[in-house]
Amino acid sequence: MRAGVPITETLLLALWIGAAFLFTVVVAPAAFAVLPSRSLAGALVGRVLPVIFYAGVVTGSLIVVLDIVGRTGAWGRSAAGAVAALACALAQLVVGTRIDRLRTAIGVPLDALAADDPRRVAFGRLHAISVGWLGLAMLAAIVALTLAVRAVPPRQ
Repeated sequence: MRAGVPITETLLLALWIGAAFLFTVVVAPAAFAVLPSRSLAGALVGRVLPVIFYAGVVTGSLIVVLDIVGRTGAWGRSAAGAVAALACALAQLVVGTRIDRLRTAIGVPLDALAADDPRRVAFGRLHAISVGWLGLAMLAAIVALTLAVRAVPPRQ
């Protein structure tokens, strides 16, 4: 096995996990805390989140490709990378598309809807599903990262 593969994977995964963690723990909460309206905060988060999801698709896919091309035999890393990529793809392409359609159909800020309005409830459900997919992707990436770090050969 080439030593460069787990090192490259470690770097890629650490970067993506760091970006996803920063977004979920700092950027999104800060946007809702400091921007003058929830609509503006939602717009900001809605612009940044696809970047996180697409980067997750690319990162997870690269893990799989690197393991195949590098003939590492690291099926665990490949599987975890594939799960991360798939979770991000589903979150962005399926759930994100439904959220966008729902926002367009609503036509007014979500806060203008009653808490029990079926459209607001549907948005909340889709948001929770999106958060769940991102959480699964991050968990899978952490597994892949752990396996990649363990595969890095010791220094001589």
